[in-house]
Amino acid sequence: MDLGLKGKKAIVTGGTKGICRALLDILAAEGCDIAFCARSEDDVTKTKDELQSHGVKVVGGTANVKEVEGYQQWLKDAADELGGCDIFVPGVSAGGGMDGEKSWYKAFEIDLMGCVRGFDALFSHMKASGNASVVFISTTAAVETFIAPMPYNSIKASLITYAKQMSQFHAKRGIRFNVVSPGPILIDGGSWDQLRQQDEAFFNSILAQQPDGRMGEADEVAKCIAFLASDAASWVTGTNLIVDGGFTKRVQF
Repeated sequence: MDLGLKGKKAIVTGGTKGICRALLDILAAEGCDIAFCARSEDDVTKTKDELQSHGVKVVGGTANVKEVEGYQQWLKDAADELGGCDIFVPGVSAGGGMDGEKSWYKAFEIDLMGCVRGFDALFSHMKASGNASVVFISTTAAVETFIAPMPYNSIKASLITYAKQMSQFHAKRGIRFNVVSPGPILIDGGSWDQLRQQDEAFFNSILAQQPDGRMGEADEVAKCIAFLASDAASWVTGTNLIVDGGFTKRVQF
């Protein structure tokens, strides 16, 4: 199936690691021109060099989502350099944590406002596209109780509501909004990999809840994001796609 990504212009934040790094490979392999950012200049340079082999335009840069003006300016500059923006995937996350209000503000600024401010900065380009797609990354911890009350779960849940509202409001402008909510994904150096090393008993208790006995991989989530971002999902907007290998136990009617 042709996803219709060839020639599209995509911007991904947090693109040097994990799910978004896998996504960049998929988009580039499909012929999509891409721009990505991260905080580490070394990681950006390495990732950019690796992506050049796909023969598409690659724009890499450093940006900190919490530094609002610099973050939004980077997005605008990236869209200008690409010649537009058809796809936006804001992938930077503060991760979990229960450090009182500090964790709440961090999650709010990065996981929620990073998406809101990012789209605001790119709105004119995405409107001009006339066939644009925004995909937010939430989590299954946003749709059912998981571990303990923490800002990450609640703030990620707000993205699902925000995406639904935006999908209704911007449909007439040709901009689709969707969400992908992964379950536990095992990534080298990622949060679950760290937990496996720090608390093996807890890690194994979560692993035991996976119907097929394993956690997901980054590219398994990235492929779903790429699909929702593509023309192959042209009639899909306002949805929250659970990508968890059956980890969640709720029934979705």
